[in-house]
Amino acid sequence: MVFCCLMPVILAQDTAPGCQLTRNNMGGFSKGGDILIGGIMWVYASALQREATFRVKPVPATCQTFTLQNYQWVQAMMFAIEEINNNPTLLPNITLGFEIYDSCRMFQRSLQGTLQMLSGQEVSTPNYRCNRALPPAAIIGDSGSTRSIVLALILGLYRYPQISYAATSPLLGDRNLFPSFFRTVPSDDFQSLGLAQLVIHFGWTWVGILASDDDYGQQCSQVVQQELIKAGACLAFNENILLGRADKNALHIAQVIKSSTATAFVVISSVAYLPPLLNEMVRQNVTGKTWIASEGWSTSFIVPFEKYSDILSSTIGFAFHSGEMVGFQEYFTSIHPSTYPEDTFVRRFWEGAFSCQWLDWENPLTRDNKTKKCTGAEKLDSLPLNSIMDFRITSNIYNAVYATAVALDDLRNCLKYGGSSHQETCANISAFHPWQFPISVCSPSCPNGFRKAIIRGKPTCCFQCVQCLIGEISNLTDSNECFACPWDQWPNDKLNICIPKITDFLAYEEPFGAVLATSSISLSVIPIVILALFIHYRNTPIIKASNSKLSYVLLLSLTLCFLCSLAFIGYPISEKCLLRQAAFGITFALCVSCILARTIMVVIAFNATKPNSDLRRWVGPELSYTVISVGTLIQIVLCVFWLAMAPPFSEYDIKMHPGIILLQCNEGSTIAFWCMLGYLGFLASFSFIVAFLARKLPDSFNEAQFITFSMLAFLSVWLSFIPAYLSTKGKYMVAMEIFAILSSSTSLVSCIFFPKCYIILFRSERNTKSRLMG
Repeated sequence: MVFCCLMPVILAQDTAPGCQLTRNNMGGFSKGGDILIGGIMWVYASALQREATFRVKPVPATCQTFTLQNYQWVQAMMFAIEEINNNPTLLPNITLGFEIYDSCRMFQRSLQGTLQMLSGQEVSTPNYRCNRALPPAAIIGDSGSTRSIVLALILGLYRYPQISYAATSPLLGDRNLFPSFFRTVPSDDFQSLGLAQLVIHFGWTWVGILASDDDYGQQCSQVVQQELIKAGACLAFNENILLGRADKNALHIAQVIKSSTATAFVVISSVAYLPPLLNEMVRQNVTGKTWIASEGWSTSFIVPFEKYSDILSSTIGFAFHSGEMVGFQEYFTSIHPSTYPEDTFVRRFWEGAFSCQWLDWENPLTRDNKTKKCTGAEKLDSLPLNSIMDFRITSNIYNAVYATAVALDDLRNCLKYGGSSHQETCANISAFHPWQFPISVCSPSCPNGFRKAIIRGKPTCCFQCVQCLIGEISNLTDSNECFACPWDQWPNDKLNICIPKITDFLAYEEPFGAVLATSSISLSVIPIVILALFIHYRNTPIIKASNSKLSYVLLLSLTLCFLCSLAFIGYPISEKCLLRQAAFGITFALCVSCILARTIMVVIAFNATKPNSDLRRWVGPELSYTVISVGTLIQIVLCVFWLAMAPPFSEYDIKMHPGIILLQCNEGSTIAFWCMLGYLGFLASFSFIVAFLARKLPDSFNEAQFITFSMLAFLSVWLSFIPAYLSTKGKYMVAMEIFAILSSSTSLVSCIFFPKCYIILFRSERNTKSRLMG
């Protein structure tokens, strides 16, 4: 019976001393250290898997086809770790170790190796860990996109950092699906567009597409096909390399290529899936075709083989950038089985490099006397290693190790995590959780409300964060662009969501509107009180002398002038917009016409007392009513014409103030508005001139003097109103007009009626006919 302490992966650090699990040999090796880095790579290109009978325990797959070229991937990881351990400035006093497993290009072995690292280098037990040591700080791998997706789905659950060195599927860029996946290669989105542009550049409009039936081939081929069709090219064929078949469907594909009139075709596949097809094309002698190669096989070791030279002589394609690894070639040539006894691959590499066999090692290959024996005295520097030294993938592994080390060093030096966590204190470098470790970047992530902006001359990973423009938001981290809010919405303070704009108008509920409304109603009571006073004292000389009926009309019109300002307060519906200026213009025209009539009557009344004066016939009320009617009727005609030709309407103004919708009345015709206001100015000016000329008439109570002052105050208010009105917008413009209405109306009431009220109420001795006649 086997006993083991079982603890969650993301929490467990310690186990009981007797914790044991049966080890399952995965064909890998490890080296201890303070912090471990895992690696999943394929050194053997294939594996022999016996068919499951479901009667006995399945026999583990046997790895086959050792690849000399891929063995340098393992050495690149070891070289980078050794280089970091010898660097006194990077992770000082901390030794990095590693665990490396060979997947043999099998999904099962990739997954099994990953679970063994998480479970404690023993039997793969999901969600549990049985080891005193820390789990790997990061897992570097796998090479293929589909295998990397399988690993990322598991590692992402626990936020274990995963860094792939060759997985290029665009799907892996989805942060929601794969939150802890990173890579040191560009996405296939770039290669797909590049392959299509390459075909278009050479003017090939009749082409075929050949792709492996995995994530790498299918996603890339779809983009290439779309771009080619968009550019006007046509597809001769679109075939898939069937990975589930031993011959990879090679016979059918070769026949399609041979029979097609297309001389150029795009091949999107990994190198391991092409030999069956190439062999079949050699057998059928399919030549004279141009191969457009994806990065998966364009620089592979199979290309220069003399066996395929006839069919691959016209090949063009893309490849990863070959990075620089100073000192790696010298390191690689120093490899020896005695130097790295823990390396389970080194002897197999030695046999492949020198075409020999070890006598003391159980070789899975069939031995024969014709094969020379390996002695260990062979020298790697004597071999033409340039044929297998390819730093394209190798440097990506090297960069992945260094990215992990730099992130760990940032964690070691962090102050409150330096942005890598939301906790209050830094993690212990000797006991950290995996999610406290995905930061080694050229530029920090751009938060919500910002977008990434390219820095000229710098790589795409180096960028600056630019705040979204006014009216725009971004609700994703590292967003490439900002998005404009709808017309009736506005960004919040964080610029990450759109919220409804504030609708602004002069409302009764706000203090400003409430004060103006209260003032309007309160002031409108004054003319009513004066009217009641005049009616009560209607038989006194001062009331009779001032034309009582004309005074009644004037007081009523002044009341309407005060109350018309209420039409400017509140929600500006269309009906209110249509009538408010017309109501203001007509009531004020009536008011000023009454004052003009009173002024004319004062002048006529004084001159009519002269002997033989012809003005006596105009002393009656008919002239007053005529002046009032004509003066008001002209304004009514102007307003009717205005409302008929260009009626005012309510509108939204979203440009004046950012984040605010100004709900206001559009006057329809600015010319009509100023004509209406100008006509009032004309009436007031005419009244002022007549009253000014009559101000010194020999009368003890000369009303012309009071009219002069009232018109002077009236004109001063409205002349001041014009520049103030033109310089404001929205509710403040409305408030300015209300203030002018109330001020001018108050000046008329004060200057014309307050002196009479004073005499009636407080100086009754002056309210006699003899006193008024002087």
